[in-house]
Amino acid sequence: MDFYCKKLQLVIEIDGDSHFHVESVVKDQKRQLILEERNLSFLRFLNREVKRSMPFVLQEIGAFIDNWELKKDSPKTSF
Repeated sequence: MDFYCKKLQLVIEIDGDSHFHVESVVKDQKRQLILEERNLSFLRFLNREVKRSMPFVLQEIGAFIDNWELKKDSPKTSF
């Protein structure tokens, strides 16, 4: 995991070239499933996106935070 925000329970992964080998992809998927089972959310970006499209990356992170805040502030209803 490249970055983790405890408050948001958010993991951010930045995948470089080493993540595109079959073994790495399988390992990443297994680790992500384990962490998602622990109620962590994932955002995954390519290394080139971070280098060349930072506004896009920041927009995606901002959208996640906006969504998180809406869920946190929405009233819980029980049926």
